[in-house]
Amino acid sequence: MTGPVLPAAPAGPAAPDGRAGPAAPAGPAGPAGLGELADPDGPLARLVTGGLRTAGTGGVWSVGDAGGVRARGRTGPLGQGPWAATEMDHDTLLDLASITKIVALWPCAGALRQAGRLPLDRPLADYWAPAARHPVGTVTARQLLTHTAGLPLRTRFAELYGDDPVAIRAGVLAAPLHRPPGLAVEYTDRAAVLLGHLVEDLAGAPLDRLAARQVWQPLGMTDTRYGPLGPDTAHRTAPTEYERSADGILCGTVHDPSARLLGGVSGNAGAFSTARDLERFLTALLAPPTGLPWGEPWITESLRVHTGGLAPARGLSWLCAAGTDPAAGTFVHYGFTGTGIWVSRRRGRWALLLTNKVHYDRDFQPLTDLRNAFRRAVLG
Repeated sequence: MTGPVLPAAPAGPAAPDGRAGPAAPAGPAGPAGLGELADPDGPLARLVTGGLRTAGTGGVWSVGDAGGVRARGRTGPLGQGPWAATEMDHDTLLDLASITKIVALWPCAGALRQAGRLPLDRPLADYWAPAARHPVGTVTARQLLTHTAGLPLRTRFAELYGDDPVAIRAGVLAAPLHRPPGLAVEYTDRAAVLLGHLVEDLAGAPLDRLAARQVWQPLGMTDTRYGPLGPDTAHRTAPTEYERSADGILCGTVHDPSARLLGGVSGNAGAFSTARDLERFLTALLAPPTGLPWGEPWITESLRVHTGGLAPARGLSWLCAAGTDPAAGTFVHYGFTGTGIWVSRRRGRWALLLTNKVHYDRDFQPLTDLRNAFRRAVLG
């Protein structure tokens, strides 16, 4: 499956003053009040605008609570070359990369858990026939969700298994473990790929259909979907990176190479969304609509530490934000393309900061500095 691939844009600076500008400000030591955050000329708006300029990318940001959006902003163009004339906005479609794990895989796993069909602590081989007689049969769904399953750390799908999705699935199932389960927290996309296959088999439907039916449609997330995206949305889709095999910059086709090999629909990556849709999703984590099949108690169960004394501390799919006390309950998930979302049920707030950083370069440190300052300002 392929989506529209536009010709490579001419090389140019990442932003008018690129990375030559000042470092992103550290931000206040504690979270500001919602009134301060909403000031369009206030400290948070200045922090994000300056930080994104330093990082060399445009972006959009929002902050909210159980009642919805309380503050938002945007700055910069969609990209370079042919995208430079279009500004980032809250209806810009971005490749979510690993945030797919949160907006697609995690809630679909939760729906199965709440229906009594996904036991978190039984070995996979006990109830999933494809895992039988393979090393992954000894791991549990909880270990997949917490990245403690001991799976290989790299995907290397094309190198190891070729480009046939059936062969890749077989290879993921048969792969030897990197270490015994439960000994370490080691983030790996293989965990989400494997869990995605498990969820599809238990639910009897592809992940894109499950996510649309159980997550995106109930929340009114009308722009969220797996790619490839069609030409009708090309004018508001942010580009990512040049792909040699496509001889162009990817725009509306998933950036993640493993997800591309799997046809664009995978547990680890592949979803596209907008800030407006993610605002609805994050609001639902603080005020779950009645009848949501993955609402309570799954949300509460997930947004607590499940890794004991192992570091970094993780919930189910979610990561405890770096620089915070895990007991504070501030959770985050990032996407490699430059996306990030946060939620704190203890503070009753959520936040998002979405960019397409990889379109410009892979120097992530300025964006990391901004993310940490943004989180401190909003959530402490």
